[in-house]
Amino acid sequence: MAIQRVWIYVSAALLTTICSIFADQTVKPIVGVLFLHVLERDHYQVRFQSFQEAKGIVTNSSITFSANLDDHPDRPRWLRLTQRTAYHDGMLYGTPTLEDVGQRIIKVTAYNRETYETTSQNIIVNVEQTIGLKFPYQVEFFVKNKDVEEVLVFAVQKQFMGRVQSIWDSNHLTIINITSALDRGGRVPLPIEGRKEGVYVKVGSNIPFPSCLEEEANPDEQCDDQQEPVSCEDTFRPHFIIDWCNILLIDKSKPDIPDADLVPGDGVLMDGGEYNPPSNSIEDRDYYLDYVVTITVPLVIALILCLILTYIMCCRREGIEKRDGETSDIQLVHHHSIQDNTSELRDLAKSRDGIRPLSTLPMFNARTGERAPPPLPFNYDTSRVPLVLDQQEPYSDPYPRNQPKTQQQETGT
Repeated sequence: MAIQRVWIYVSAALLTTICSIFADQTVKPIVGVLFLHVLERDHYQVRFQSFQEAKGIVTNSSITFSANLDDHPDRPRWLRLTQRTAYHDGMLYGTPTLEDVGQRIIKVTAYNRETYETTSQNIIVNVEQTIGLKFPYQVEFFVKNKDVEEVLVFAVQKQFMGRVQSIWDSNHLTIINITSALDRGGRVPLPIEGRKEGVYVKVGSNIPFPSCLEEEANPDEQCDDQQEPVSCEDTFRPHFIIDWCNILLIDKSKPDIPDADLVPGDGVLMDGGEYNPPSNSIEDRDYYLDYVVTITVPLVIALILCLILTYIMCCRREGIEKRDGETSDIQLVHHHSIQDNTSELRDLAKSRDGIRPLSTLPMFNARTGERAPPPLPFNYDTSRVPLVLDQQEPYSDPYPRNQPKTQQQETGT
C-alpha cells in the first residue's frame, strides 16, 4: 500500500508539472513597442513521446514551429514568426497598433521532423495601450550585415541601442520595430559567406533628433553609401554597417494640417443630378458591305486565277501534228524504226514456248529438276536451307531425289 501511494504522489506531481509547463501562456504587448516572444525548442521537446522514452537523455531533434490564430489559419497582420533552421529557436515578434488592441489566442504547433510528432500550446496575446508613452521622433536604420534573427537577440538589441544612445545622447530610446528586408520586397541574398538579407530597425524617442542624423537625412546633401556622417563616424562599425542612403527620419511631434483647398463634400454631384449609366442597348449595324468585301473579293481573285490556268493548259497546247510538222523526216523515220523493232521483240518474247531457265526460279534443285522446294520435315531448321541449292557441295545431296530410269535399269542388271 505504501508503494502504491508513493507512485500515486509521483504521478500526480509529474502530471502537475507537465500541465503547468504546457498551460496557456499570457503575454502583454504594448502598442508602438517591439514585442518578442522566444519559442524554445527544449521547452516543447519535453512533450514528445520519444523524449520521454529516452529516460531523460537530451536529444537534439529537429523541430519546426508554426503559429496561427486559434480560429483562423493565419496570424494577426502585425505578428511575424521566424526560425533560421530546425535546430534554432523560433521567434514571434512584431509591433501592434491601436487597431490591434484586445485579446487574441495564438496556437503554436511544434513539429518533430524525425519522429513526426506534434505538440501545441496556446499563447494568449493581450495588446495593451499605455497612456503617456509616446515616441514622436523616430529614426529607421537599415543594417546591411545582419539577419533578422541576429538582431532579435536581446544582447544584440542592447548593443545596437548603446550605439544609438551615443549619437542621440539620451537614454530615453526604445526600439519600435524590427523588420527583415525580405518583408520590404528585398531580394534573397546569394548563398555566399558574409551575405546577409538586411534588417530595418526603427528607434523612437521623445527627444529631438541629433544634428548628425538631420544632416545625413537632408535631401539636399549628396548621398554617399561609403561615407558616414562626420559626427557619427565609427559609431556603429564594425558590428553594424549602416546604409546611410536609406536612413529615414519621422517627426510626429507636429500635428498634421489638412490642405485648405480640399473641402470634404456630402457625396452629391455638383449639378445635383443622379448618375446615369450608359444604356445596355446596342445600335443596329449593317454588315452587308463587310460580307461583300470578305466573301466576294476572294472569289473574284480565285476565278481570275482559274481562267489564267485554263488558258495556259488548254489553249496553248501545240499538239502532235504541229510537233511532227516541225520535226525533220530523218528523225521521224529513225524514231519509228526503233519503236517498231522494240514492239517486234516484245511480241516474240511473249510467243515463245520454251521453259524458263532454272536459274530464274526462286528455288530449284539442279539434280532433280524440281522447280518447287523439296518437302521438309515438320521440325526441320529452314534457316539452314540456302536460297540456291546448287551452291552446296557437288557430291552432297541431303534431300531425297528420284533417280532416272536408265540408272535404275543399270543397277538392276
